[in-house]
Amino acid sequence: MTHSRPGSANRWRAAWATALAGVLCLGTPAAAQDGAGDPRPAGAASTVSRGGPAADVTLDPADGTLTLAVRDGTRTLVEPSPLGIVTEDADLTRGLRLVDRQDRRIAERYTTVVGKERRRTVDMAQSRFALEGAGGARVDLVVRAAADGVAYRYVLPAGSGDVLREASGFVLPGDAPARLSDYSVNYEQPYDGSTAAGASSGQYAYPALFQVGDDHVLLSEADVDGRYPASRLTHTAGSGRYDVALADPAVPVPADRPLATPWRTVIAGDLATVTESTLVDDLAPPSRIADTSWIRPGAVAWSWLAGFGAAQRSLETQQRFVDYAAAHGWEYSLVDDGWNTTDWMPQLMEYAERRGVGVLLWMHWTDLDTAAERTAQLDKVKKWGAAGLKIDFMDSDSRERMGWYDEILRETADRELMVNFHGSTLPHGIQRTWPHVMTMEGVHGAEQGDVQADDMATLPYTRNVVGSMDFTPMGFQFGRRNNTEAAELALSVVYESGFQNYAGSVEAYRSRPEVARFLEQVPTVWDESRLVAGSPGEGATFARRNGDRWFVGSVRAGDGGTERVPLTFLGSGPWRVDTLRDGAAGLVRDSRVTNRQDAITVPVLADGGFVAQICRAVPGRDSCDRPVDTLPAGTLSVTPERTDARPGTTVDVGASFVLDEAGPAEDVTLRARTPEGWAVDGADATADELADGAALDASWRVTVPADPAYGTTEIPVTLTYRDPDARRGAPPLMVERTVRVFVAREGTVYVSSLPFTAETNGWGPVERDRSNGENGPADGGPLRLGGTTYDKGLGVHARSEVTVALNGAYDRFAAETGIDEEKPDKGSVLFEVLGDGQVLARSGVLGPADEPYAFDVDVSGVRQLTLRVTDGGDGIDSDHADWADARLLEK
Repeated sequence: MTHSRPGSANRWRAAWATALAGVLCLGTPAAAQDGAGDPRPAGAASTVSRGGPAADVTLDPADGTLTLAVRDGTRTLVEPSPLGIVTEDADLTRGLRLVDRQDRRIAERYTTVVGKERRRTVDMAQSRFALEGAGGARVDLVVRAAADGVAYRYVLPAGSGDVLREASGFVLPGDAPARLSDYSVNYEQPYDGSTAAGASSGQYAYPALFQVGDDHVLLSEADVDGRYPASRLTHTAGSGRYDVALADPAVPVPADRPLATPWRTVIAGDLATVTESTLVDDLAPPSRIADTSWIRPGAVAWSWLAGFGAAQRSLETQQRFVDYAAAHGWEYSLVDDGWNTTDWMPQLMEYAERRGVGVLLWMHWTDLDTAAERTAQLDKVKKWGAAGLKIDFMDSDSRERMGWYDEILRETADRELMVNFHGSTLPHGIQRTWPHVMTMEGVHGAEQGDVQADDMATLPYTRNVVGSMDFTPMGFQFGRRNNTEAAELALSVVYESGFQNYAGSVEAYRSRPEVARFLEQVPTVWDESRLVAGSPGEGATFARRNGDRWFVGSVRAGDGGTERVPLTFLGSGPWRVDTLRDGAAGLVRDSRVTNRQDAITVPVLADGGFVAQICRAVPGRDSCDRPVDTLPAGTLSVTPERTDARPGTTVDVGASFVLDEAGPAEDVTLRARTPEGWAVDGADATADELADGAALDASWRVTVPADPAYGTTEIPVTLTYRDPDARRGAPPLMVERTVRVFVAREGTVYVSSLPFTAETNGWGPVERDRSNGENGPADGGPLRLGGTTYDKGLGVHARSEVTVALNGAYDRFAAETGIDEEKPDKGSVLFEVLGDGQVLARSGVLGPADEPYAFDVDVSGVRQLTLRVTDGGDGIDSDHADWADARLLEK
């Protein structure tokens, strides 16, 4: 039906006068297309249903207000709740009258790349109610109903006036138990238990979960993009009502063109219906990527929680994570923050490609917030060979930010770059429309360090229902956690995520062989998912199928006990069940053959859990494990990593390679090379084969030329070896480490080579010849200012003082100073040079965008030299400061 503009309202009403005379109700239920129902009397509810929860829409003939209720049979789950929308031109919350109704059936099939169920079937009833308000203003209410819930949206014709707000809300029984998360722009608040009316006044995030009798109701939204802001729920204590509030209520939403709002969704039914629901995806637009063959979900080795900033800026550390992924069949390694202050990323990409591992890179969204930045950055990382990006800190649900998501999704898809959003909004069905989105954070996850067991047992019923959830589990290196090791391992099954960013350290995995073994086997996408048992805040047991194997994960919060898992989800015939559970001395593995009439019973510790892998029982096989493509991986170390030398002197260099796992390795060779003019004395070391745990050692004596180039010279130490399972003719694998020899000019002494007589630092220790980094010793990266890397200097953090004894032996002090590039967008500092307590020179305030400030200071007669850094007047946050190339010239 063509919508009339307000100016033609009289002609339009005349055309419909006869057909609609006397009609005050909303018409025939959508179910009538299957032979149900008759028109109802004025003010009666009109039902939209498709074999599950039903939506009852009612137009009050007295005041023209509109409500929607959700019921399951005779039981009301969501009580009559307000509907309506307000624009600059019209208040479409009252004085409404029905002018038309159109019913149709929505039947679709689609396939996803990730998710709880890859093949989806959509079967919905839809009713579109055309409504008219005062002055002929028009709005359509579109209601859909499916087996797992109902949803509605508003559709406004062009020229309706910008949208100011919605009157949408949800009214729950006041005593309904609730699981709610306080709203934050990154959805990173835990879930707390309450009741619908007992929750405090405030704002709450989607998804919000309520229990009504034996059923549950999960509130969320779907199909949010740059047309419209996302929303949240507002609540006043003592009431069961939760109203929809737009993210930026002070900014009207343009409606110069026809505008369809996001879907307000109500997933309803028992807990299995809720957790297995695909309603949010089903309401989203179809995929905008025709060829998805380049999109590959998988396990990710994530180094951030194993070393924070220092790990990100170390090529050696990142290669170790790539090696671990290659040795265990994981698809990816993620480099998080700090990599953009290094120059070795293309080297890491090549290293990983040779080992069959994709590299993912973290980026701040502000590095991609303009068209020019997106072109430059995305083209660069694609040229390097990156498989995808983790984009962080969007921290907004505004319409403007949703428009940015639209742009970045198009441009990453064009370049075949997969995406993981952190500091983000919720999925909202995005993984159907843009299947290269592997996962999103939007959760109080393991990065927070304090996730309680009851919150972990709530997320499967809330946040993870609406899309892949990047919780980042497996941080075993942190010692005591709020769950057991088996429960932590179970999160790989209980939580669905297309990228599982496993947060453990290499050492933590290697000390837990059963953990490593299970993580080699468990996939990250599923053909089928079933909730077997559990309840929010108490526990969750899921069975998920990939191909012909099932995986079971179970977590609980509270006291220990015995979990019983019926195996009715299996097919007929014998099945092998391999279980891993907590034991007195670590994880305990059990295996037995059973069938679908049986159940598995597993003892579980307090806040514990277990995992299981289930496959068809085959004679001669004693486990469900499948072969994994692996590569031998080891550790190459050199000594010294860096040293100072004088012309004509010698440096002793040593190297050792230990094969850590996935061996054997063949044709192993260790060699050292020197640049022209340098001499090396010593032979290469070779081995025909190395088994796991075996080592190969070598040593050389390197002579510095009498007239060398001053500064740093790198002595490369190279290891080559072959994978015995590699195809014939495949090139050998190579690992390289360097010994950095710094040769200073005669008469020059570097401050970093002198003992400190006193030191203070605002964050961690003062670092010699590296940036400040994090809070630990020797965890900084290279000293970098203005695009230049410096071999010598001090990395400090305001407020800082470093004092060295000169005893009058030097003429001048010189240095380049500024904010290190590891803090490219924050920090402000002021540098001062003091001699015997008197200020000799100062820089003025320097920020990250300022050119380095050069000091050249007369220190004749100075006995104590102090290098001071203060904050720039705005506090010490991110004040990572460098005294680069800090040197003293002798008399």
